[in-house]
Amino acid sequence: MPSPLGGRDLFGGIFALLFGAFLGLALLKFPNPPIMENLVVRPTNAFEWALSAWPIEIAYWLLGFVAVVGLVAGPKRPNSPKWLLVLPAAWLAWQFISGTQTLSSELTKPTLRHFTTCVVCFYLGAFCLRRDRLAFGFWLMLIVAFGFVIADGFLQHFGGLAATREHYWAYVYPTQTNVAPEFIKKMNSDRIFSTLFYPNALAGALLLILPVSMAVIWRDLTRLTPAARGFLAVLLGCGGLACLFWSGSKGGWLLMLAVGVLAVLFAPVPRKLKVGIITCVAVAGLAGFALKYAGYFERKATSVSARFDYWRAAVHTVRTRPAFGTGPGTFAIAYLQVKRPESEMARLAHNDYLQQASDSGVLGFATYTAFIVGALLSGRPRTNNGGTDLIRLAIWLGLLGWGAQGLLEFGLYVPALAWCAFAIMGTLVAQGPELPKPSQSASFERSFGPLRPPSSPRLSDISR
Repeated sequence: MPSPLGGRDLFGGIFALLFGAFLGLALLKFPNPPIMENLVVRPTNAFEWALSAWPIEIAYWLLGFVAVVGLVAGPKRPNSPKWLLVLPAAWLAWQFISGTQTLSSELTKPTLRHFTTCVVCFYLGAFCLRRDRLAFGFWLMLIVAFGFVIADGFLQHFGGLAATREHYWAYVYPTQTNVAPEFIKKMNSDRIFSTLFYPNALAGALLLILPVSMAVIWRDLTRLTPAARGFLAVLLGCGGLACLFWSGSKGGWLLMLAVGVLAVLFAPVPRKLKVGIITCVAVAGLAGFALKYAGYFERKATSVSARFDYWRAAVHTVRTRPAFGTGPGTFAIAYLQVKRPESEMARLAHNDYLQQASDSGVLGFATYTAFIVGALLSGRPRTNNGGTDLIRLAIWLGLLGWGAQGLLEFGLYVPALAWCAFAIMGTLVAQGPELPKPSQSASFERSFGPLRPPSSPRLSDISR
């Protein structure tokens, strides 16, 4: 019989639940980039609190409480290299140094608060989140909130988006005086975005959280039968892929396809079967992509050309201000100075790495890129004796997809995405670069969990 929870275990379990709930709440209520936070109106009644985004200051107070509980639970020593643990703090320190040379303190101050929250989430995940059965509460709370994100995406696709648009134009828009062009464009589109900032941000959430959600459901919900766990995992996966399709995110679709292919490569199945599965997935995924976006490419892929315009502006800024950049969150000011008259205005560079270089100089770019690449290389799963840890693999795949999307989008500047990504990266980094080597007989169950939920021992089990 397991022993009752001790004081540290009790606080560790409470912290895991609170931290997962905080990040889940971020997915639902804190989607807006900090540089646009002044456009968020504080809810005034229960209906608005339930349906609208919340001011980001509320998140900072909530995270402070969660951090106190984490410290009481007792920090744990990560198994990762020290240089990897130092990099987020070094990156954040340089952001503050760069901020002293900013072109706009009004944009830099909220960005620095957001970056600080990112780093706090990383260290909470690395030092305070238990890496045993008590961590299940963290994943459970995050998965529940993620389920609401997918459900809201379904509601938007099946009529909710049209109803929201009609209500907005009829009752909300006439009362507003300063509406961001990005928001107007979002309201005129049929692409779903669920509770996130815009459709591509929804794709980023799906890339980051869907793999680990399915893995946790399959491996850790051992109170359910394998059939029930498999049904829930497939249901969540199909729902997530449907939302990804309806989001219209082209990069998100291709990245999810790549993530799926990588997942198959790690699967404990014969090589010939892997080749067949990968071929089917690749053909089906690329065919669906070609059919859905054929018209987009006939229109000469306007969003792709726009991104190249943003990236050229970022490179120009790096050349002119290589040391400190223009200040965290100030890409819009730098872009406005070099923007072509026919180009669309943008507040963010749609490339996290280039924006780091533009906003905070070469050193800001180097520390951030080294942190992301280092975490992925250090935490990459290795197949030992034919098996690999399923949860670790799913976390790594999700972070790889999120990090790769950063080449095309601005997930670092979306609180709902960045806070989750940094926290999950902390859990990956804390495990260290090496995996335990399972025995050959245990490799399948280490990868995919027990073949049946735990039950009382049988005589046949005891005899073995």
